[in-house]
Amino acid sequence: MKAILIDDERPALRQLEQLLQDVDGIQVTGKFLSAKAGLEHLATEQTDIVFLDIGMPEMNGLTAAEYIQQIDDNIQIVYITAYAQYALEAFELHALDYLLKPVDPIRFSKTLNRIQAYTPVKERTAKIPTDPEPLVFCFNNLVLSPRIDPEGKVKWRTAKTKELFAFLIHHKGSRIAKDVLLEEIWPHFTPDKAMIHLHTSIYQIRKIIKQSGLPTTLDFSLESYRLNTDSLAIDVDFFESKIAPIEGLDTLNESQWRQADLALKLYTGHYFDEQDYRWAKARRNQLLQRYLNLTLRTAEYELATGRERQAIGRLEQAQEKEPYSEEITELLMMGLAQLKNYTALQNVYESFVMLLRNDLDITPQPQLRERYNQFMQEVE
Repeated sequence: MKAILIDDERPALRQLEQLLQDVDGIQVTGKFLSAKAGLEHLATEQTDIVFLDIGMPEMNGLTAAEYIQQIDDNIQIVYITAYAQYALEAFELHALDYLLKPVDPIRFSKTLNRIQAYTPVKERTAKIPTDPEPLVFCFNNLVLSPRIDPEGKVKWRTAKTKELFAFLIHHKGSRIAKDVLLEEIWPHFTPDKAMIHLHTSIYQIRKIIKQSGLPTTLDFSLESYRLNTDSLAIDVDFFESKIAPIEGLDTLNESQWRQADLALKLYTGHYFDEQDYRWAKARRNQLLQRYLNLTLRTAEYELATGRERQAIGRLEQAQEKEPYSEEITELLMMGLAQLKNYTALQNVYESFVMLLRNDLDITPQPQLRERYNQFMQEVE
């Protein structure tokens, strides 16, 4: 196995080289005083293991590890650190092991045992289905499709790892600066601690991508991260692509109604609703409004074509998502009036009035009251 050593301290390099010189099966092919020099070597020379100092000027070991993973994610890393508080965090990252300075020969022998016992994890080779169905679901809760995770084995190590993945999905292939990620996902952590959490979460996401076979990559360059979503089927994208041709229409025809019906079934809940990420609020409201607008147009068509029960069911689902909408309430009353179910109509209106009074301390607009009176006059 070919190994290189990266440390800005010459004595540390010499000690590592001496510890490795008589080890069978490991050949030291390079020693470097900076991460940049080591990365230049890795770009052209095949390497199996990197012994990497964490605390270096210009580019520290954690950032260097990101670039190493970009070059070859099969390269194993053994972190070297003079600070005991970094040891556990380092081990959570891309590390096969970690060593504290000065390196203890007995502890080093355990590292060698880890190296010898290491077997590279094979990437999943199962074919990802190419059917036009989502592989990632963002409505209601962030989950992966059972088609690629049939046994539910993919687990998010922490809630912040899941949020980071959601944030990268949210920005759909855009490069996000490392500083932005730290500010958005770990705003209350110290910079050093936040950086450790970021690197740990990036490693966990890459591990999930590899294990599940998701058709995406998480790239790092120019101090920024990018999740490649070109081949990643996402339920929100499906929803938007299906409603785009019809959402601006004032009325629908039969073909457009069928298309709307299929599109609305994709909206299974608010965008990242269970997580309630603050950075997703504007997008969540935008998607909700588009869903509600199309629901109203679809229900209007159903009421005009004798599909009252279908319209009522659709509107009741929409009312669960937006309980304060007078437009939904009015169409619900219209559908019940067409079915001559005036008891249910009265219950809908009175419940809506009570909801507005109890939750918002307001009353319905006069127009809604007038419509209710018109419907109830039909009883007489």
